Amino acid sequence: MSYIDPGMRDMLDTFVHETETMLEELDEILLESERARSISADNIGGIFRITHTIKGSAAMMGIDGISNLSHAVEDVFYILRNAPSKLDLVFDTIFDLVFQTSDFLKRELEKLQVQGNDYIPDDPSGLIKKLHLQAAILSGESAPQESEKAAAEKEPDCGEAGQSCRYKIHIFFNDDSQMENLRAFMLLSQLEGCCDYLGSDPEHPEADSSLSEEIAKNGFIIYCTPASSIDEVKQTIENSLNVKSYEIVDLLPDNPDDKSLRSEEQADATSSKATQSPGTGGPIKAPARGAKQSLISVNQAKLDQLMDLVGEIVTAESMVGSNPDLRGLKLDNFTKSFRELRKLTNELQDIVMAMRMVPLQTTFHKMDRIVRDMSKKLGKKTELVTEGGDTEVDKTINDAMVDPFMHMIRNSMDHGIEPPEERLAHGKPELGRITLSARNVGGEILIEVADDGCGLDAEKLLEKAERNGLLTKPASAYTDREAYNLILAPGFSTNAEVTEFSGRGVGMDVVRKNVEQIGGTISINSVKGQGTTFTIKIPLTLAIVNGMNISVGGTVFTLPIASINQSFKVNDPGQIIRNTNGTEMIIIRGECYPIVRLNRYFGIDGGIEDITDGIMIQVNNNDSKACIFADELIGEFQVVVKPFPSFFSKYDLKKRGLSGCSILGDGSISLILDSNNLICDL
Repeated sequence: MSYIDPGMRDMLDTFVHETETMLEELDEILLESERARSISADNIGGIFRITHTIKGSAAMMGIDGISNLSHAVEDVFYILRNAPSKLDLVFDTIFDLVFQTSDFLKRELEKLQVQGNDYIPDDPSGLIKKLHLQAAILSGESAPQESEKAAAEKEPDCGEAGQSCRYKIHIFFNDDSQMENLRAFMLLSQLEGCCDYLGSDPEHPEADSSLSEEIAKNGFIIYCTPASSIDEVKQTIENSLNVKSYEIVDLLPDNPDDKSLRSEEQADATSSKATQSPGTGGPIKAPARGAKQSLISVNQAKLDQLMDLVGEIVTAESMVGSNPDLRGLKLDNFTKSFRELRKLTNELQDIVMAMRMVPLQTTFHKMDRIVRDMSKKLGKKTELVTEGGDTEVDKTINDAMVDPFMHMIRNSMDHGIEPPEERLAHGKPELGRITLSARNVGGEILIEVADDGCGLDAEKLLEKAERNGLLTKPASAYTDREAYNLILAPGFSTNAEVTEFSGRGVGMDVVRKNVEQIGGTISINSVKGQGTTFTIKIPLTLAIVNGMNISVGGTVFTLPIASINQSFKVNDPGQIIRNTNGTEMIIIRGECYPIVRLNRYFGIDGGIEDITDGIMIQVNNNDSKACIFADELIGEFQVVVKPFPSFFSKYDLKKRGLSGCSILGDGSISLILDSNNLICDL
């Protein structure tokens, strides 16, 4: 038997998405308030509104555990909303409890997504009891606020009383929103947190699905008395999904005390508060805030499919333009039309790529929780400073960076930042700092995770790596930067004992693997006693890259432009030297770089052997550089990146220096080179 009511299954994705968004907002409010050691009235109202909305939405979905737990938090902040000074009574415990509640709800949402109709909820009763205890402490022996709250909920319907209503709001939902009765109910649930009185027409829209057609046609009417101001009500409506437009009509209470104000002038002034239509003076449907209402939620799978289709269009266009049947023909009209098609295709490609771009800010904010929780558990005082959170990357890349960020922050907290007493003894401020920054540099995203901790000790790292058998050359031959990069090796850990956060030999190698999987690079720099900086370079998108096509013995490879430093012809064979192990090196401006002959590396027959007849391409991987030797440069192209078929996975082509493939204009396949692994394999 399914836990989710069959009638609610269509709403599940919307419920999960909206609740996740609200929980992220909740975490931000809690972190801000905990750092300030106080909580503003706006933030108390915000927490109350969030938990109240989640409670109502979960109740509508029939998920009682989430609803009851949210209700318990709501009760605490209902009391605090009326008596903010009482926060001191529970300050040391309430933030931990609400954070635990947030984590519980996030786990439940994840289970809902994974298990779907087979969802089995966890029991939140332990957390609920703790929250009820906090509510009891705040209330003292009696709970007058709860009585007031119950009385407010029992207030007579606006249609019956007519005197408790201040505003009438006419709501219209988007034409294709569907299930308008449930959306009306969800909007009412959201408004309960900011209204002293709330009524609607039709009443109880969630009880009758047949009301959807009526609401879609005639709209939905809300009667309300705002708890603070109508602006808060308007903001809640504007932030609600699927609201197309709304109209507000001011209804002054019709009682003897107010009749003196109902002069003709006062009535005109009242009417003017409604949204006016220029030149008519009549109320119109006021659109919700434009920037918000122009956004819609789209399943990422559909965006992935759209990007694949655009890639196919780009490939097909290239095949048309490169068709051998057109060579030598003078086709002016065709050329003109093809140029227009290419222009439109490029615009379509740019738009689709822009649709997938998301700011890193949300991912950055998730790291605040890690710093906060670890600071408490490790007894360290640390602040996280974020810069460039508005930098945008592809959604796929943004999701892939969550784990690397988490491991780097944990590494900085556990290994880098010293305990307060140790920092003071070394003349440092008691409060440690971790900086997470991002910026766009030359078509790539440059991300830095820096701390002002104890830094890395190259000698100790080399000793540890030597004991673990991780060195590939004598320890004395390693530079400091090469020693720092050893912490990225699998199984490497500097902790002598296993803790909750480290010592298992798993962590930083995950960072390197995840970053390389999305075509990025990572490097480490450190100053002993001053701190460590992780620098990551990642592409803006994985779908389409600017590449240089090169040929080797009839095989075409694509090398991403971002990894190329320069290309040149070798005129003097004397520049080539050989190591004792037989590998070739080239001297450029007094420095030696290893050479990768692609024909030998991949076993390709027919490639150019004479070093002076081919082309040399210098590529870089962090601080390492090498030169790739190929037959010739074909030219620069935008290529659509295609992953290798799954049955190739057993060959681990990534480690062999191949990251994917692309279809060329003539229909042939080009292999995309991964310069990072090419250099690492030397």
